[in-house]
Amino acid sequence: MSDESETIGGALRPRLRTADEYRQSLRDARRVFYRGVAVEDVTTHPVFAHAVDHAALDYEMAHSERYAGLAIGPDGHSRYFHVPQNAEDLLARSALIEASTRAGKTLVLLIKEIGSDALLALLALSAPLGEPYSSRIRSFYEHCRNGDLAVCVAQTDVKGDRALSPSQQPNPDAYLRIVERREDGIVVRGAKVHTSVSINANEMIVLPTRAMSEPDADYAVAFAIPVDTPGLTLVASPYLSTQGKLEAEYPLSATRKMVETTTLFDDVFVPHDRVFMDGRHELAGALARGFVEFHRFTAISYKLPLVDAVVGAGLLAARVNGLERAGHVRDKLSWLISYAATLRALTHHAAEHCTLVDGVAIPDTLLVNIAKLQFAQGLHTAFQHVQDIAGGLLATYPAAEDLDHPVYGAALGRYLESAGGVSGRERLRVLNMISDLTTGEYGGYQTVLAIHAEGSIEAEKLTILAQYDRRRATDYASWLAGLDDARWPPT
Repeated sequence: MSDESETIGGALRPRLRTADEYRQSLRDARRVFYRGVAVEDVTTHPVFAHAVDHAALDYEMAHSERYAGLAIGPDGHSRYFHVPQNAEDLLARSALIEASTRAGKTLVLLIKEIGSDALLALLALSAPLGEPYSSRIRSFYEHCRNGDLAVCVAQTDVKGDRALSPSQQPNPDAYLRIVERREDGIVVRGAKVHTSVSINANEMIVLPTRAMSEPDADYAVAFAIPVDTPGLTLVASPYLSTQGKLEAEYPLSATRKMVETTTLFDDVFVPHDRVFMDGRHELAGALARGFVEFHRFTAISYKLPLVDAVVGAGLLAARVNGLERAGHVRDKLSWLISYAATLRALTHHAAEHCTLVDGVAIPDTLLVNIAKLQFAQGLHTAFQHVQDIAGGLLATYPAAEDLDHPVYGAALGRYLESAGGVSGRERLRVLNMISDLTTGEYGGYQTVLAIHAEGSIEAEKLTILAQYDRRRATDYASWLAGLDDARWPPT
């Protein structure tokens, strides 16, 4: 799609891409491999087509009467590219992420979310970076916004020996680095892992993954390239496959897919106008953290439909098993409801307590990390409670075909009926959904994401310790204890 606008209702507004235009934009020279085989067209591949269709929901929503008011920002562009300036903007962004993930059956779309997280982090740091980087960042942001592009982010390096800095690694390519500086740009070499939605994005933003020192200057690099850039290879993970899954048995994951890649940079050339950081080691950590904090806000927003689904699964399991009045079940349901409501409250509170940095509203870092930790540490318990309420049939239930068998199907259906009058077929549908959500490959995928995605549990704990106002708390405790150096009330 071009950057042109269109007249709607007598007013000139940006033209947003359709889902089909998005699909067409992916038919290029991108180099993608799946299980060792080159992928000619990601839009028609038997596995990747599901990922493309899933991501296309973001484009469909912008043209839907139901979602247009949420998906389109105040300037007529996709709301994902609207630079938040206050709490209301952040809450609107969170609401869009939640709505799109809900439409995606609890699997985040991420095709605009993650890229705009990186763009916001770059914009917030553009003043310290200075020229020419500031102008380049603004120009690239407008390119993505005006073109309504799908943007992925490659941040996490393979890292090698984690006790050593990038420049100290025995393998100099353990972190992505600049290997040549030319008059017209730079050449980079290395790899990134966990690169989400890269096979079905238009642009890739590359960011540093950690703080760095002066010897690491060649590793302090940030830039953007089209996904079909020569020398870029995307090796797709086979995890969370949709092949062979029946939607009746896998109602969440049979047609939903997000692809992560190990991303190889084999002496990739990046023109100067796409380079946003070159050797600025003193700002590498700030950029890495800036992206992570926006992305963790995205994370806690897209977790909301998942925790709502877990609560709903628990309530349904109690109903179809006739256990709604059981004391231990009511106890588990109250825990599930508190878990979900606490995450939503923390997410909204983080937006409401934002700070403004160079015109960009940044969610409260402490509250974002507390919310992310709350979710991560609770998901396994939440799944356990739902599985307990659902019962052992989660692992032993019959197939839908058995209920249709002419000899024993009717009897089987009667045996599976619950005391609450729920038919055996309805009960089986609920068990299929809960199994897909909590026990199978999709449930395993979500539990791994809870621990590691958008930063590990330990990273969240470190951020919480760093962000909390310890002096205020210790001053108060010292005053209560009657210590000589007590300072209370605070000045």
